[in-house]
Amino acid sequence: MTPHGATEVEPLARASAASVVLGGRTVLHDVDIDVNGGEIVAVVGPNGAGKSTLLAALAGDVPVERGRVAIDGRPIGAWSTAELARRRSVLTQDTVVSFPFTVRQVVAMGRTPWVGTPAAADDAVAVAAALVQTEIAHLADRPFPLLSGGERARAALARVLVQRTPVLLLDEPTAALDIRHQELVFRLARDRAAAGDGVAVVIHDLSLAAAHADRIVVVDRGRTVASGTPEQVLVAPLLSAVYRHDIDIVAHPRTGQPLVLPHREPEPAPIPTPARSSLP
Repeated sequence: MTPHGATEVEPLARASAASVVLGGRTVLHDVDIDVNGGEIVAVVGPNGAGKSTLLAALAGDVPVERGRVAIDGRPIGAWSTAELARRRSVLTQDTVVSFPFTVRQVVAMGRTPWVGTPAAADDAVAVAAALVQTEIAHLADRPFPLLSGGERARAALARVLVQRTPVLLLDEPTAALDIRHQELVFRLARDRAAAGDGVAVVIHDLSLAAAHADRIVVVDRGRTVASGTPEQVLVAPLLSAVYRHDIDIVAHPRTGQPLVLPHREPEPAPIPTPARSSLP
């Protein structure tokens, strides 16, 4: 029971002391992460820290050697494939489509888990809405392989949105996007969180994480080293140690939210070169 007498709400997704071994090497060591309804959780850390593996473990796409992963309080292995696909949706870093499916067809693939259920009646509406939300409705009939990298990224996100699951797991959804569409991704994530869904996002841009995440989980060398609000986690000593590079934290001029910048010393002024005399 909570201090106010209300029953504690189970996270929509949880990994507890989870360890993952791949190729004989332990890539996650006893990591913990909760994804609650109504919030965006950012997972950050340097390259090779284990962020994508953590997301894949949370999705049930890689097995855990030790520990526990649960969706809606139920062990991940207790869900059937179809049930799991209706509880969580996953955006991977790369979306490869070998055949010339149109954008509309690729997005519609996200409705596959609902085939044969009453929710299938919403397929056309869901696809049309996702195309508009991700600003790719004008590309609906274009072959997916002909899209730019940013357009493919938005189409892949639309495919995840139409799945309409209560848990969204997004791996670097903004990597190929310009500033406008980076903000669009997080606006859509915020809309889903406001509706009660839980969103976990792997992201490299720490300032974006600070602006949009409710909580940030820092992963380093396969371990969770910090978890908390952006103000609690995005502090220079911690980030400098994790990223092995000196970090400066400044406040956004409008919002006051942390902006994370690499520390740079000013370039030294050039030494003036004496003018040559014109005398012989």
